[in-house]
Amino acid sequence: MKRIRRFSRQVKDFVLQPRKDNSQKQEKGILVQEVDEGQPCLACGEKCPGFSLHVWRNTCNNCRCPREIHDVYHEEVVNVRDRLGWKKQEDPKLQVVKERALKEGYTWVPPGLSSHKIEEYMEQLPNHKIPKIGSPGEKYRDIQLIVQLPKQDLSSEYCKSLSSEEEKKEFKEFRTFRDENVMEIGYARENTTISSCYNCQGEVDAGEVAVFAPKVGLKACWHPACFVCDTCDELLVDLTYCHKDSKVYCERHYAELIKPRCPACDELVFSGEYTKAMEQNFHKEHLCCWKCDKRLVACRYIVKEEHPYCIPCYQELFAHNCEECKKPIGPDYKDLSYKDRHWHELCFKCSECQNSLVDQPFASKNDQIYCAECHDNKFAGRCDGCSGPFRGGMKKFEYKGKQWHEECFCCMVCKEPIRNKSFIPREGEVVCVPCYEEQYAQRCTKCEGVINKGGVAYKNTPWHRECFTCTNCDLQLAGEKFTSVEEKPYCAKCYAELFAKKCCRCSDAITGFGGTKYISFEERHWHSDCFVCYKCETSMVGRGFLMNEGDIVCPQCGRS
Repeated sequence: MKRIRRFSRQVKDFVLQPRKDNSQKQEKGILVQEVDEGQPCLACGEKCPGFSLHVWRNTCNNCRCPREIHDVYHEEVVNVRDRLGWKKQEDPKLQVVKERALKEGYTWVPPGLSSHKIEEYMEQLPNHKIPKIGSPGEKYRDIQLIVQLPKQDLSSEYCKSLSSEEEKKEFKEFRTFRDENVMEIGYARENTTISSCYNCQGEVDAGEVAVFAPKVGLKACWHPACFVCDTCDELLVDLTYCHKDSKVYCERHYAELIKPRCPACDELVFSGEYTKAMEQNFHKEHLCCWKCDKRLVACRYIVKEEHPYCIPCYQELFAHNCEECKKPIGPDYKDLSYKDRHWHELCFKCSECQNSLVDQPFASKNDQIYCAECHDNKFAGRCDGCSGPFRGGMKKFEYKGKQWHEECFCCMVCKEPIRNKSFIPREGEVVCVPCYEEQYAQRCTKCEGVINKGGVAYKNTPWHRECFTCTNCDLQLAGEKFTSVEEKPYCAKCYAELFAKKCCRCSDAITGFGGTKYISFEERHWHSDCFVCYKCETSMVGRGFLMNEGDIVCPQCGRS
């Protein structure tokens, strides 16, 4: 019943049909008539020109959809007893019930309730299932009358498959037992005591409108929205139910618990012989090709989209043409497909080497298919080391616009693959770090260790920063003032202490750091600032001077 559930969601978009408000008498044994011929399909829309009943299937000749999927309707407002054939239409009580429903604005209302309680009842139903005139609920009820109470289950006049007297007798016995013992119309009234819903186990308050089904149990009651078929979960139309094993069913699904139903003609199977196929039960003559109606009992057939097809019809409708040989791929052959393209198993071959690609890796290029090896040889990128192709799953190393296989990207010295190791570019090639350090890296003049970073250059020789120190005191000279003596570096302090001349005036070392000038005379030395007259302190730089017992004096002080 998945199809029925799906349809019940579609009824929101229906187009209401005009009804005839007549009261013609019901013919003996004939149920209320339905209008189906020419009605549009609610699934196909404009694709279906209108319903046309198949000779024996319950489907449309035009679109093949089931009859109930079309906009089938009753010409007049129908009472469920009319549908069941339990009472004649001229029964005045039924006419009163019908008139009451129309007066309240519905196609059906629960008998015996006041207008206020009718509204309370309707408010508990899903919106699209309320049988209000001119609403989706009106159409929903109409469809459920047809689906839940199929005419072929209610009267032999509508059973085309009752071919023998024995089958007709069995049908009559089934109908009599059902009508007298199992089937009944429930009723709605105010609940008198607090009860629990038979379905959801929720509370039904006193004074609340509830549904009662005496054949299930005198105290059994339901919320109006909970009185549903145990199989299809749809509201039991007009409270009409069948019961079995303490469960309630619509007539359709109760009948299917007792007798198999042929999915082709939608009639119960009363014959002792029937065919089981596709997990369903068919009249023997109704297991047929969905297209041409050829009988398929003891014949080969193929199931497609839940329908059986004979081999010729299947090939005509569904078989694909092979991309290689252009012939149809029949049901006896494997259909191998890739991106909406299809091949016979024997035709699924590499376009280059013609080897079979069944269960083999392959690739597509320019609408051709190739085995992995041929595809790589023709189209894959190539290694700048060995010129071989990059095959699927291979690692690729890229550097400066070139690409290599993993094993081809090697150190120019040791020839070992670099892989995940660090490397240093040299002369257009790469050298792994150990080889570079061994052969090309600068080494410290002092410790002869490799200088990786932060080295110091002095007189074209490299040093570690920590190795470039004062020869005397080991002070690190990077960033400090220093000088050299006999090619050895000394800090300013050590140089001054060990090698610098001393000023004759102040006795401090004359180092020359910071641009300091000095003056020498007869192996005696002065800072420029200290070269002054001993008496008047006048600078003697660039001027004549006299010596007085080892001190310098200006000429004027010397004469005095």
